[in-house]
Amino acid sequence: MESGLRDLNRARWMFVTTFLIGWAFFLLPVPFGDKYTVPFDVLISLLRTHFPGISRWYTMGLILAGAIFTLLAARKQNPNTRWMWLREFRTSSPILLLRLLGMLLTAMFFLDWVPSPWRAAGVDRLIWNTLSVSVALIIPIGALVVQLFVVYGGLEFIGVLAQPLMRPLFRLPGRAALDALASWVGSYSVGLYITRTVYRQGGYSKKHVFIIATCFSTVSMGFVGVVAATLDLLHLFPLIIGMYFCCIVLLTIILVRMPPIRNVPNIYVDTAHVKQEEKTFSGENIWRRAMHAAVEKARQAPSLTVSMSRAFGDGLVLAASILGTIVAVGTLSLLIAKFTPVFEYLGRPLIPILNILGVPETERVASAILIEITEMYIPALLVVESSEAVRFFIAVLSVSQLIFFSSLGPMIMDMFRDIPIRFRDLIILFFLRTIILIPLLWGSVEIFVYLGWLSN
Repeated sequence: MESGLRDLNRARWMFVTTFLIGWAFFLLPVPFGDKYTVPFDVLISLLRTHFPGISRWYTMGLILAGAIFTLLAARKQNPNTRWMWLREFRTSSPILLLRLLGMLLTAMFFLDWVPSPWRAAGVDRLIWNTLSVSVALIIPIGALVVQLFVVYGGLEFIGVLAQPLMRPLFRLPGRAALDALASWVGSYSVGLYITRTVYRQGGYSKKHVFIIATCFSTVSMGFVGVVAATLDLLHLFPLIIGMYFCCIVLLTIILVRMPPIRNVPNIYVDTAHVKQEEKTFSGENIWRRAMHAAVEKARQAPSLTVSMSRAFGDGLVLAASILGTIVAVGTLSLLIAKFTPVFEYLGRPLIPILNILGVPETERVASAILIEITEMYIPALLVVESSEAVRFFIAVLSVSQLIFFSSLGPMIMDMFRDIPIRFRDLIILFFLRTIILIPLLWGSVEIFVYLGWLSN
């Protein structure tokens, strides 16, 4: 009996300690330079700033390993026990080609063999120095801290507390709140890592994964701040964050009830988990139920060393498998956006709609609206000289459209190819989000202008 009590107390201590560490890492505001941010962002920034050479070599190594291991996985269709780990790199022929192309482009960026027009347009800076190195660091480090939530009961704790809202509004189990929170405060890369981990353990169905990946893989508050700073709107940051949150919630409520999300089958990897998901947590003492679920999970957890080493290994494998795809698709998308009139032509059908709504600078705004599908940051660059109302509109719209193919799109398709989440699904969802957001946001902008919160 004393042994059982010691185990129970140890489980409680592990849950509380790991939960607070993980929560602080992603959420605790700390001063850094001339701003407040979270420890996760501080650590990534310090690594990139103080170890730029090591970070670049490390990123190059991951992309090279991902391409080589994908080739080996394609050759060994029925691997023996020694080569079973290669299954993590098995993929389709198009993704294989993209990973190889990503490896070649990475070599160009790493060796600084970049064409002058690319350098002038900032393609190498955005794809290599900013995007690739950041993702290579974010995923393994984020995986370590996320593992504290997953293994020691944080997932169960948040899941029980959030279930009364998540299921009726978004048709998701309560634990999905952690995925959304990780994206919101840290990175969509971390949120997607949680989603994949829980799905493989039988905690999500295919429909749950589809909803989370396409509706809750949001950009972090830190990146929203970058967009706001670029557009000289930091003085409106609380208003931007508030509108951003409202847009994500409203769009998810609508889109989970429409195709293509509505048509995704509700199938689990582990069918035994369905009965567990049918349990409800209604009535009083929901806090006690949440604590009980968390402590029970912590009691069954492996040692901290085993958990951390497994999480870091999974993070490295995931980063190696997706980075090449991100580099390839991101570079191609930016080249199309920078050196062709494709998005100018694509934006023309939006001009009559913008005219009806009374949006000024219609041609510039129309191009900015659609160019977000390549990279979330580019729309801000197109409207830096526009009125405050237009800048606010594009700031919130660009981060709320959510789906872009310099990173998130290929990451989702590659990580969840067994769902599957297809290219056409992402295109449809991008346009659905855009169509809903344009009148919603511009109507809100006009209200804010009327109230004197924005200048026209």
